[in-house]
Amino acid sequence: QVQLVESGGGLVQAGGSLKLSCTASDSIFRITVMDWYRQAPGKQRDMVATITSGIYTNYADSVKGRFTISRDSAKNTVYLQMSSLKPEDTAVYYCHAHTTYPTRDYWGQGTQVTVSS
Repeated sequence: QVQLVESGGGLVQAGGSLKLSCTASDSIFRITVMDWYRQAPGKQRDMVATITSGIYTNYADSVKGRFTISRDSAKNTVYLQMSSLKPEDTAVYYCHAHTTYPTRDYWGQGTQVTVSS
């Protein structure tokens, strides 16, 4: 069964905005970290933004000031608000959730974000 479902990707022109959503199944318990990764063609998958249960956030240098991660624990949902998008932001974006006690990791199927010049 699919346990992380992503949405919100699409095609946008440079300077535009998109908001990604990722909802975790109710069967996933004790989520301590949720984050977003992205993978561009020919490159490895890299972390973009992360948020903990204590709402600590961290961002890749390339997106600081442009992207904002947020979390709604009641809905088991994490969001990524992307603004001032650049063509180099084009990638498949993946949602990730980490649990503790026991330690487990879950991945979404990915959603394509394409930024045109």
